[in-house]
Amino acid sequence: MIRFSPRDWLPSGRTLAVVPPFAWLVLFLLLPFLLVLKISFAEMKFGIPPYTSLAQFQDEAIQFSLHLRGYILLFTENQYVRTYLSSVKIAGITTLVCVLMGYPIAYYIARSSARVRNLLLLAVILPFWTSLLLRVYAWVGILRNDGLLNNLLQGLGLISSPLEIYRTDLAVYIGMVYAYLPFFILPLYATLVKMDLRLLEAAYDLGAKPWQAFWQITVPMSRQGVIAGAMLVFIPAVGEYVIPEMLGGANTLMIGRVMWNEFFNNADWPMASAVTCVMVLLLLVPLVYFQYSQVKQQGQAGGGRQ
Repeated sequence: MIRFSPRDWLPSGRTLAVVPPFAWLVLFLLLPFLLVLKISFAEMKFGIPPYTSLAQFQDEAIQFSLHLRGYILLFTENQYVRTYLSSVKIAGITTLVCVLMGYPIAYYIARSSARVRNLLLLAVILPFWTSLLLRVYAWVGILRNDGLLNNLLQGLGLISSPLEIYRTDLAVYIGMVYAYLPFFILPLYATLVKMDLRLLEAAYDLGAKPWQAFWQITVPMSRQGVIAGAMLVFIPAVGEYVIPEMLGGANTLMIGRVMWNEFFNNADWPMASAVTCVMVLLLLVPLVYFQYSQVKQQGQAGGGRQ
């Protein structure tokens, strides 16, 4: 005779633990994206809301209509293609600079003493205590022609005329590297600080030089931290709006500015939604690669333990 207790019908503790974050993702990520996806197949109209409905009841029948104008324009208009390529280029260069600058910083913090390490981590996290908008405004005051940087260089006699940095791509790179560098340092530091230093000692005992131990032991073991930090920089950098708008010029093309113009200046919600959906699909490529690398590493670790 089979007996069921009330506990058999109750979800386990593990299930209850994952329900809230999954519900949060569905409510605030999946549902808004599905709404944007629906709008991308609508047609622009003047009114509230500024787009047509996908399903209409007419002549005793429900008619569905999917409009592909936004997606067709994305792949036929050179402006949108150049914008996507420019966004990927700016985000890629920003990520590369963050890797080159952030790795030595994270390495130095991880190898410092506990007291110094806490102070250095505080210095990395300190910019988050103020608004991004205020920090970007500070860079406007630094980089403009009559700003702090040019006044300092002219006062030292290093330049005779102001440097044209403000409202250029260089200013955008400076602002984005400054804003996203902590996002690379923190996950890489978390990987480096957990590294077993006895491996380096064993390498030194076997005759390896410091740079050889670094390239053959430290760099491979910190690979996941580098990939995680690079993803945290690249993904939000592609859709950045505030920094290009405040520091970039008219020729600085990024997807965030295009979406803003389509939503608020042109009131073309279907076109803006199509731009958003294609951007999300574009960002799925690095996310899939990151997930693949994590699964591959876990498989290698499991095989090594066997």
